Amino acid sequence: MPTSAAHAPSDRGIDPAPTAEELLGPALHEEVVRHFTTKPDAPSAAVVRHRVRECLRYLYLVSRHPDRLGGLFLPVEQDVDEIWHYLILQTREYLDLCERRLPGGHFVHHRSVSYDAYQEAPGRETAAEEALRWIPLYTDAFGPFDADALPHWTIVRFLHDELHMSLAEIAGLAGGAGTPEGPAVPVGDPA
Repeated sequence: MPTSAAHAPSDRGIDPAPTAEELLGPALHEEVVRHFTTKPDAPSAAVVRHRVRECLRYLYLVSRHPDRLGGLFLPVEQDVDEIWHYLILQTREYLDLCERRLPGGHFVHHRSVSYDAYQEAPGRETAAEEALRWIPLYTDAFGPFDADALPHWTIVRFLHDELHMSLAEIAGLAGGAGTPEGPAVPVGDPA
């Protein structure tokens, strides 16, 4: 799916979520892309656009589902988190994004914590269960993960690369989207 294309509404009748460019506005969207494509050893503009897209999808979900996702470990890779850091530094635009453009209408705070520290607090199994909560909410809002999103979502990449699940199988985990706990899948040690 191209970065700027909206997905078709889900069969639940929910309107499509706005694109990254719609949420940021064309000028800020291009500023972010330009900033990350001019760094030494920068990836292509297409890769950066996908990172921006996934960052805005993450923020959209946190804003839309604070009761289900608030306080959970950041399920995206460092490259997406760096996009978020850049947006936060654009204080006026970030406040406008949070309060007027994202669905929850509230400021989305950022707190850094290492995965190791996070795993120690709730425990490994709880951390895995919490990470799986994102899949049905993501697919409900944006459709199935595609190959461009795959590298940027830690749990999805793990399921694909380590457990050899296809993107279609990962999309199938969305069956538990209607429950507060998310998908019903075993989350024990895969080894």
